[in-house]
Amino acid sequence: MRVPFTKMHGLGNDFVLVRGDGFALPSAERIRALADRRRGIGFDQLLWLEAPRRAGDDVHYRIFNTDGSEAEQCGNGARCIARLVGGDSRRELRLGHGSGSVRARIDADGRVTVEMAIPEFRPALVPFKAEQAQAEYAIDVAGESVRIGVVSMGNPHAVLRTDDVATARVAELGPLLERHERFPNRANIGFMQVMAANRIRLRVFERGVGETAACGTGACAAVVVGRTWNLLDPEVSVELPGGTLQIRWEGPGQPVWMTGDAVTAFEGSTEL
Repeated sequence: MRVPFTKMHGLGNDFVLVRGDGFALPSAERIRALADRRRGIGFDQLLWLEAPRRAGDDVHYRIFNTDGSEAEQCGNGARCIARLVGGDSRRELRLGHGSGSVRARIDADGRVTVEMAIPEFRPALVPFKAEQAQAEYAIDVAGESVRIGVVSMGNPHAVLRTDDVATARVAELGPLLERHERFPNRANIGFMQVMAANRIRLRVFERGVGETAACGTGACAAVVVGRTWNLLDPEVSVELPGGTLQIRWEGPGQPVWMTGDAVTAFEGSTEL
């Protein structure tokens, strides 16, 4: 059976969105085949949309990486879902996922703003192997000690500070940290260069995908960690290889807000 899909991207972080009600979820093997950029459709994540599971939600979504593994959250993906479900509506949307719901809206300038999670620093809930929460940890990798900030944005993140993202050791340290033994569920790894208190540059090695053009939750995590290190203002422009996101975080106990583009590339159908 052929299934319709919509191909979308947020700053080059690209997705295939499928309204999955009435269809069987594809196997991990089939997801990997569809994600192949030469032999399949090509995407960073498959976003599987279903009927709402909670009162007040507009949709329920699941996220699958290119390797077929399921992810907990995806900021750029949430913006694309809001755009697909909400169209040009200015009303507030509620997007349900495995651990709750996020609010979203289509802004007057066409960009999409999404309320992401309240950052979680407790190691057991990231999860990260440590006795207690700290602003910074030393972690052994590639024969050296690296300093990282660790936070969950609904999915696990580590953030490293670098003098220049252009020469950051993303290809070397990214996969080693992603699968480091101290991250039981693996992690997304951000390499952050602070340009000013309201501006950073960022590259992200994404769990189950590799380096991506943009990572929404990674941008949120970088700003949160930068704020805990007293380096950043509440509102920060995050420059990623694919474009810029605007991130706002008022501080502990508050959610992170993310604003950026969500663009439809094309529509099609495929065999699942």
